[in-house]
Amino acid sequence: MADSTTSRVSFTLDSSLDSVNKVEQTAEQCAARAGFDEDTIPHIGMAVREAAVNAVLHGNAYDSNKHITASFETTIDALTIRITDQGPGLDPDSIPDPLAPENILRGSGRGIFLIRAFMDEVHFRQLHPGTELTLIKHRTPAQPGT
Repeated sequence: MADSTTSRVSFTLDSSLDSVNKVEQTAEQCAARAGFDEDTIPHIGMAVREAAVNAVLHGNAYDSNKHITASFETTIDALTIRITDQGPGLDPDSIPDPLAPENILRGSGRGIFLIRAFMDEVHFRQLHPGTELTLIKHRTPAQPGT
């Protein structure tokens, strides 16, 4: 029997800004249903938006023949979001530090930094082609008696 505390939704989307918006909205809806507080929900939405922008812009380069997939899984312990692109792949160690003095005024390069700041776990996996980014936000266990 399936655990009623687990829910999952997944979809494949075009490489467009509309897709980014849909992924962000879905993340916020899942976070709200999972019981995250009103301060945390927009942080999760922003992290997921950054991941989706990276998939559409850097991964797929807005190529209309390439798609992104997004999956959202809520369990008793965590909200897990996976964003996958069909691009050339990404080495997270090659991303410049946005806080380094030479990068502080750059307009880009903060996405991964924000994702790592707002989520509890961030994992990169090379798919050849493509990159899968897994974002995990742990749920705080309910206090006894609540």
